[in-house]
Amino acid sequence: MSTLVLELKQGESLMVNGATIRFKTRARIELMSRSRFMFGKQIMAATEATTPARQIYYDVQTLYVGPPEGRDGARASLGARLAPLEGELVAALRAALESEALFEALKLARQLVRQERASHAG
Repeated sequence: MSTLVLELKQGESLMVNGATIRFKTRARIELMSRSRFMFGKQIMAATEATTPARQIYYDVQTLYVGPPEGRDGARASLGARLAPLEGELVAALRAALESEALFEALKLARQLVRQERASHAG
C-alpha cells in the first residue's frame, strides 16, 4: 500500500474527498489510501465562482473533490458552460473530462481563469 505524507502549517486548509479541513496547529498527516485532495490556495468557494471561467473551475473542482451528490449537477453545468466555447485549451479540458483525468482538468480550468483575468486586465 502506498502512502502520501503531507505537512501543513497552522491555518492552512486541505480538502479531502469533499471535506474541508483547516489546521489549527502545524500537522504532518499520512494519507493511507487513494484520495482526491486540494490545498487551500487551490480551493474555490462557491461565492468566488463569479465569472464564466471561475464557474467552470468550480464545477471541475466539484467533480474532483466534491460530494458525490453534487457531481451530476456539476457535470451537466460544465457541459452547458463549455458548449459554446472553442480553442485549444477548451478542447484539452473537454478531453481531460471525457477521460476522467480530473486533476488535469482542474489544472486546465485554472489556466482558463488566468486567461480570463489577463483578457480583462489588458
